[in-house]
Amino acid sequence: LKNSNKKVKLLFSTTCILLACFLQVILVQVNPGEAFTIQRDDGQIQCITGPAQVPMMSPNGSVPQIYVPPGYVQQIIEENGVRRVLVLPQTEFHPGGHSPLHHPPPPPPHAHLQAFIPHPHIMHPHPHLYSGMAGGTGDMNPQYISQYHPAHTTIYSEQDTHPPHGRAAFAHRDERASKTYERLQKKLKERQGVGGGGGGGLALSKDSPPPSPQKSRGTPPSGGDLHNGLGGKGAEEQAQPSTAVTGLGKSPGRGKETESGGRIYIRVTDIQAKGASLSWVAPSQTEGDDEPTEGEEGSAEPSFMYEVSVSYCGKDGKYKMYVLCVFRVQAMCNCLQGVPSEPVSFTTLSCEPDRPSPPRKASGTKSSLVLQWKAPCDNGSKIQNYILQWDEGKGTDAFEQCYYGPQKQYRLTKLSTASRYYFRLAAKNDMGVSEFSEVVHIMTSCSVPAPPLSPELIQSGVTWLCVRWHRPAGSPKEDEISYVLEMEEEGSGYGFQASYDGDELSHTVRNLHRSTTYRFRVIAYNAEGKSIPSGVSEFTTAPDRPGCPCRLAVKGKPHPTSFRLTWDPPKDNGGSDVTKYVAELSEGLSGPSWNQVYSGSAMECVCDDLSPGCSYQARVHCISAGGESQLTEPLQVQTPPVPPGPCQPPRVVGKPKAREVQLRWAPPLVDGGSAVSLYSVEMFAPQVDEGWEVYQGSELDCTVGSLLPGRTYGFRLRAANKAGYGPFSERSEVTTGPGAPEACRPPHVTCKSPTCAVISWESPPCNGAAVSEYRLEWGAAEGSMQMCYTGAALSHEMRGLLPATNYFCRVQAVNVAGVGPFSDAVLCQTPCSVPAPVSKRDEDEDEEDEEARPLLYSPSTCLGLRWEAPCDHGSEITSYQIDLGERQPILTGPVTKYIIQNLQPDTTYRIRIQALNSLGAGPFSHTFKLKTKPLPPLPPRLECTASSHQTLRLKWGDGPAKAQPTDSLQYHLQMEDKNGRFISLYKGPCHTHKVQRLNESTSYVFRIQAFNEAGEGPFSTVYTFTTPLSPPAPLKAPRVERVDESCEVSWETLPPMKGDPVIYCLQSMQGNSEFKQIYKGSATSYQLPNLSSSTEYRFRVCAIRQCQDAPEIIGPYSSTVILLPPRVDTPGVSGATGSKAAEAQKPKRSLTDEQFSFLIIALLAVTSILIAVAIQYFVIE
Repeated sequence: LKNSNKKVKLLFSTTCILLACFLQVILVQVNPGEAFTIQRDDGQIQCITGPAQVPMMSPNGSVPQIYVPPGYVQQIIEENGVRRVLVLPQTEFHPGGHSPLHHPPPPPPHAHLQAFIPHPHIMHPHPHLYSGMAGGTGDMNPQYISQYHPAHTTIYSEQDTHPPHGRAAFAHRDERASKTYERLQKKLKERQGVGGGGGGGLALSKDSPPPSPQKSRGTPPSGGDLHNGLGGKGAEEQAQPSTAVTGLGKSPGRGKETESGGRIYIRVTDIQAKGASLSWVAPSQTEGDDEPTEGEEGSAEPSFMYEVSVSYCGKDGKYKMYVLCVFRVQAMCNCLQGVPSEPVSFTTLSCEPDRPSPPRKASGTKSSLVLQWKAPCDNGSKIQNYILQWDEGKGTDAFEQCYYGPQKQYRLTKLSTASRYYFRLAAKNDMGVSEFSEVVHIMTSCSVPAPPLSPELIQSGVTWLCVRWHRPAGSPKEDEISYVLEMEEEGSGYGFQASYDGDELSHTVRNLHRSTTYRFRVIAYNAEGKSIPSGVSEFTTAPDRPGCPCRLAVKGKPHPTSFRLTWDPPKDNGGSDVTKYVAELSEGLSGPSWNQVYSGSAMECVCDDLSPGCSYQARVHCISAGGESQLTEPLQVQTPPVPPGPCQPPRVVGKPKAREVQLRWAPPLVDGGSAVSLYSVEMFAPQVDEGWEVYQGSELDCTVGSLLPGRTYGFRLRAANKAGYGPFSERSEVTTGPGAPEACRPPHVTCKSPTCAVISWESPPCNGAAVSEYRLEWGAAEGSMQMCYTGAALSHEMRGLLPATNYFCRVQAVNVAGVGPFSDAVLCQTPCSVPAPVSKRDEDEDEEDEEARPLLYSPSTCLGLRWEAPCDHGSEITSYQIDLGERQPILTGPVTKYIIQNLQPDTTYRIRIQALNSLGAGPFSHTFKLKTKPLPPLPPRLECTASSHQTLRLKWGDGPAKAQPTDSLQYHLQMEDKNGRFISLYKGPCHTHKVQRLNESTSYVFRIQAFNEAGEGPFSTVYTFTTPLSPPAPLKAPRVERVDESCEVSWETLPPMKGDPVIYCLQSMQGNSEFKQIYKGSATSYQLPNLSSSTEYRFRVCAIRQCQDAPEIIGPYSSTVILLPPRVDTPGVSGATGSKAAEAQKPKRSLTDEQFSFLIIALLAVTSILIAVAIQYFVIE
């Protein structure tokens, strides 16, 4: 029971009558104007106002204990098997809950009620409600957990009446409550007056507390082995005045006060979470004690025994932490009980929570789990956080923390579908962490995907929208989810239409209208089904860009530093008005960087602060809500130029040479507003006042040649642009250096042999410095000569030349001043020589042309050679000689291919070739080996092993019908078509082939050829095979009808077969005899007379083809039809059964072979399905 402070007095002044009946139902009576508050299983608080009776289930009929607020006390009385719990106001209230034993005696009239004042923490909801239940059962059903708060066992006082002011506190209740209270008080007085020494003032019922703590389940055993291992001191200390209390038992009933000793005072020390130490002083004898009897020594001190009573909250001997406990001590001597001590109350310390129950699965999907759990006992300290651990689906004993927080549920996502996960739970408070719960395993479930979130817009365009979406929350990675993107155009009226179906998370929808709103939604689906569509998102396409402005031009004449631009609006504004024009200007014609010079709504602007004589490019674009338009074509504008300023004097680059000087200069500092396009250099010779122009061009350097070594020359420079030449620079003086040698005369070449030549030359003029060396270049081409000699000699011999080859040479002189020019190139030709060795290009037995082959050419007896013509060394090759080793050499003409005939098959030959010209024979080529092919195979004999009207099975050779593809010998089968050409039917290693789709009674011509690695053999002679005539088709079972003593048999009609008539043959079998022919002709029915009434007849029919030039061809027989004998009616049968007898006389058609086969297949299929279903449900699941 709990409520706010304002309702405390109203709530606990209620008289609650609890009835223990056979149905184990407890009725809580709520008086008018009062309230009864309970807490349900779901945690919600329900307040019931009186008058009312609240039924509460009890598993064993025990009375639940009730919390009492400060200032109230509860009393339990039993009347006629009905136990009543009274919550009465207390006259004095001490908020601190301190024991009155701390005050000097005598105690107040109701001092014993102070021990029952609960600790303030007890007013909080507690999950364990029946800790100290009367009777010590400890097995109360947990349905009281959500209905009651924990309570303390009440220890009753000896005093029988309450003071007047305590009564007055209860007098304001209604009359019925007052009468009930008086009646219960009277009953309580009577019981207290009649009770024995061990009683507690109340008659002990079945569920009343035991008479002493030693009989309670929560009391520690006498041997000192305390319950739950929570012991204080040893067994020898139990009889001492100081006692360590660890296992707290229940409070016994109060006995009647005797005259043995005085009152005992208790002192509580060393209070722990699960125990405390009690100590007291032995009582002293009073004057009213019994005198010692005869035989007893008067000086013997009395031996006392002590009985400790305790009130606490506990169940099944499990000690609860942070509990308010009430103790009192009573001395016993010679079976006489002394006056009980005043109750002493104290509160045990708090500790870590109890071990919680395992978490349970509240809900789950294929990829998520929602776990819930209940709070365990907090043992006096509020639970702050829960620790949830799992094995991450690995199936091992290693647990990882997945949640830490105060909530009582947690959702795990991103789990695997249909996977097993193990969990355990622990609770934590200020005192520590509890033990982990039992490990529980929970499986994820499988379901359709959750609805995805609304689509998002990635980017929009004029005619397209790029939309993306996210994977449904909680779906596992292994789940293959696809998506359907649906689109609806605003105002179209067609609804949502699918525009994409796939597994991507984004899609670009194209071919849309500009500035149009579209609605999108996404549906996710997998193998389980489709999800609910996502929320609808609306996206709008962007307006189109406007066109570029028109007619960009310069208004008026450009000035050296400014000009005015003008333009017209664009022809297409893209669906929105133009808000701004932007003009850009770039200096130069390449336009590397553009600078904005105007931005506004006007259609003209002025470009100023320009450089004179420069080229500018101008362009304009406009901006609207649809974006920026394209730029106009650049408009080139040229400002007027001016002549450039003077240049710096030219300077010499490097060391001056003897006959030339390289000059370099810088552009003028002022170009006149136009790029310098031309430079002019003038030279002044020594002792000459007039100069002449030696260079005119746009480069910044030049080389002045044709100078004399050691001379001083003057140079000056001027620049020019479109406006003209600028002024000359100052003159600069340059002195030339010593000169290189002059060019040598052409060298002289003398050939000593076809491979050796001697080159000689003369020394050139040295220009003041002696020649130190000569450089000779030699090469086969004039432009690719290489240095072949360097030295001071005037001749050189070249070796290793090619005969009949043209060579070029030239020479150059070098001195300390430099390298002189090369002489003119000289051409020389070496003498002719014998040809070079022949190099083999290719050899192949089968690559010769048909015209070059002899008439009786065979690849197995000849070899075809081909080679490349070697260098003739200036003399034309007249012939070639082929050396075959032991055979006589073969002399050929000036050809590069030749066929060697009359060779042995499958033989290797060593061949080499040499070329001959007018000067002699050249060297032989390298020896190479060639091998002739073996002889090709002969064709096998072809024969027909089986034939039908549509097929022919042909066989040839000796061997298996099916051969391996790697067989060296293979065959080529051909058949002649209608045009007389042979077409290929089969090509492979097999020895049989079946020719299908032929016509009946037709002759076909075949031939065969064998081939292997040696080549293709000749074709065989032609073979002719003819297909036979086709038989008639099988007939259906005939129809038989009985007519009196005869029967009529009819069957279907077949058309003529290619002009041949078809007749029919009907056979009959009587009883178990053989079939006999009863009819043969062209009719399709036959009547058989004189049937026996007791015999069974069978009929079958076949078709016969009457060929004109061949015997008759009999077709297959039809299925058999049975004609049963007629039934004979008994005399007792009435005429009403005549129709049934007539039906019974009709012949029964038997099942055909096809129907019987179909029936067997259907039965097998049904049996297989039933077996599969049984295995699925009884074995797999």
